[in-house]
Amino acid sequence: MNHTAGEVLEFVRENEVKFIRLSFCDIFGHQKNISVMAEELAAAFENGVSFDAHAIRGFRDVTESDLFLFPDPATLAVLPWRPGPGRVARFYCDIRNPDGSEFLHDGRGLLKRVASRAEKMGYVCKIGAECEFYLFKTDEDGNPSKMPFDWGGYLDIAPLDRGEDIRREICLTLEEMGIKPETSHHEQGPGQNEIDFKFGDALSCADNLQAFKSTVKAIAGRNGLFASFMPKPISDAPGSGMHVNLSLSKNGRNIFRQQGEGHSQIAESFIAGILSKTAEITVFLNPIANSYERFGKYEAPKYVSWSHQNRSQLIRIPAAVGEKVRMELRSPDPSLNPYLSFALIISAGLDGIDGAAELPPPVDTDLFNAGTGITQALTALPATLGEAITLAENSAFVKSVVGDELFSRYITAKKTEESEFSSAKDKDKFYSERYFARI
Repeated sequence: MNHTAGEVLEFVRENEVKFIRLSFCDIFGHQKNISVMAEELAAAFENGVSFDAHAIRGFRDVTESDLFLFPDPATLAVLPWRPGPGRVARFYCDIRNPDGSEFLHDGRGLLKRVASRAEKMGYVCKIGAECEFYLFKTDEDGNPSKMPFDWGGYLDIAPLDRGEDIRREICLTLEEMGIKPETSHHEQGPGQNEIDFKFGDALSCADNLQAFKSTVKAIAGRNGLFASFMPKPISDAPGSGMHVNLSLSKNGRNIFRQQGEGHSQIAESFIAGILSKTAEITVFLNPIANSYERFGKYEAPKYVSWSHQNRSQLIRIPAAVGEKVRMELRSPDPSLNPYLSFALIISAGLDGIDGAAELPPPVDTDLFNAGTGITQALTALPATLGEAITLAENSAFVKSVVGDELFSRYITAKKTEESEFSSAKDKDKFYSERYFARI
């Protein structure tokens, strides 16, 4: 959608929208919002709405605490689970300083700049996210429990799969919001589900991912359930990944080719760039201590490698045709900040193109069962949050993309988190108290 502010104001009046949610996220990907009455929307478009940036972790200190939210009219969505009277519309926002300049810690603004760099090089990066989540029962007070909603497995149907009606409701709700779901199914874990929506440009995909997560939680809650996007909520069950599918378009044509046609050199360099930088950006793609419980198990990668179709790899090239020919990055998980993560992934690929990076040979083997003769020759992904922090600190690339100050604030917070995790005597208790109900 490419609504103008005037069109949005007319829509709000004609559809009896009474409340406006102005949404954004902090540097860690946690969603925030301010609600204003519909009569204030015109002023919000023109002058923004102020908030206390000091109260948002990673944004500002108390001496310069004012920032302003400016709603992006292209992101208008009416929230179907908040019907009239008193309908609620939501916008994602750009964040600006009091003087009107861009707030440099705004991940959405960073992703816009990276997308602009790609366009100047003649490319549009298309992204599709595959996001897994768990459904848990709630207790008599409505608080989340650790009891899965069902005991189904991969692609099961009712009665083993009790989540099909929830997924149906989520898909229909997403459609009402202008997000196009493509597939949905029960995943491998008990109570684990996946819904994939249609790919789009990088900014739209990041916005839609945030909308998807809030929608899933809202619909689950309406049905007396709790949805968790924690990477590994059940220790002996599959983790939840968020596979990131990427392709490049030039002059409206996907330059990723079908397997039988041979790769384009540009696509290979793009993939090679991402492959070479994934370990360095892992602290953004897998940002919490619990993220590292997932690697190397249940089809989650452990090594820096690629292949066609092979789900034991960090990057695989799925079997597909036409516009769906793409690369799939399999390490990220749903706890990430999509704006920062997509900006880093795309920047790595563009650097690969700029440097004409050569794609190493594929690793055409099952790495979950491969011998040390194969795995010792491969670079491993960081095994802990601490290792990921160290790799990022030694990366000039990461700092060049996100900026020194944002990087410093992010890493400082992650070091504190890692220290608290390391000193925790009961790791499972730490995971439950720190992440389970919050992600």
